[in-house]
Amino acid sequence: MTETTDNNLPSFAIGAINLASARLGAKGLYATDEFFAPLERMLNDVPASFDPDLYDDNGKYMDGWESRRKRVPGHDFAIVKLAMPGRIFGFDVDTSYFTGNYPPHSSIEAAFVEDGDPTDATVWIEILGKSPLGPSAHHFFENADKDRIWTHLRLHIYPDGGIARLRVYGSAHFDWSKVGPAEEIDLAYIFHGAKALAWSDAHYGHPDKMLGPGRGINMGDGWETKRRRGPGHDWAVIRLGHPGTIGRVVVDTHFFKGNFPDTCELLGAFLPELGDTLTEAEIAASENWKPILPRQKLQMDRIHEYGAGAVADIGPVTHVRYAMHPDGGTMRLRLHGTKA
Repeated sequence: MTETTDNNLPSFAIGAINLASARLGAKGLYATDEFFAPLERMLNDVPASFDPDLYDDNGKYMDGWESRRKRVPGHDFAIVKLAMPGRIFGFDVDTSYFTGNYPPHSSIEAAFVEDGDPTDATVWIEILGKSPLGPSAHHFFENADKDRIWTHLRLHIYPDGGIARLRVYGSAHFDWSKVGPAEEIDLAYIFHGAKALAWSDAHYGHPDKMLGPGRGINMGDGWETKRRRGPGHDWAVIRLGHPGTIGRVVVDTHFFKGNFPDTCELLGAFLPELGDTLTEAEIAASENWKPILPRQKLQMDRIHEYGAGAVADIGPVTHVRYAMHPDGGTMRLRLHGTKA
């Protein structure tokens, strides 16, 4: 276990997504007790916060899940449905701002439920043994078995207390064997295993948000960079969910009106051995990948679709470089194609 109080992430979290992201659809299904703070707060994507003057009917308002002080034998636990089936690389059990009310220990069990949610017959397997926690800190735990696929977690806290955030770092599982060779599919969908690996700037929103479901709920649900005051442009390198040939590109600037990019472009490469942590040399090389979509003029708050005649067939690719000139926000990027 690694305990930190900053934003440094361990190696298992690099290139991973948060399978317990409420924004992506993770849900708190059950808690033995949530007297002081509801389970759903523990899954919020934004970092935990603290207002020393904020109270509610049950006491101090805490940004996380918090049970009451246990006066009977036993301990509290909660069941979480992951945003998508996936492999788990590790956890962050975050007790930020819980100083005199954090649990001294926690453990985690996992289950795979084909359809629906767990029942009394569900088999739970412990993937994190009882582990110590400290006050107001990130506690990173690596998962030894990174190959099994899970859909639900059961978080135990001993005996009671509060957890600000639970992050579950892993990768989405999608059964690509069920996709036909000629079937069009979004190769850049985060539920299909796509992931942003490197980017120039993410001041207002992470580029992974472009790969999420739907059209977005507001301007904060896309990738937006700060205003560029010098030369250059903003970009993101994305690992596709599966190698494939891109035939149709959708760039959606939904909600971006005074801050949409002037133009965009898309480059691609077939690099199956490229790792999830890119070197400066590998990032520089991505500027010379093959053009898939040449520079296109964008408009505010609009879906831009590019197909035959605009999208170049460069064959199968594993990675793309999406560039915004000079800066701004893109709500969604869809890369429809066929698997290789």
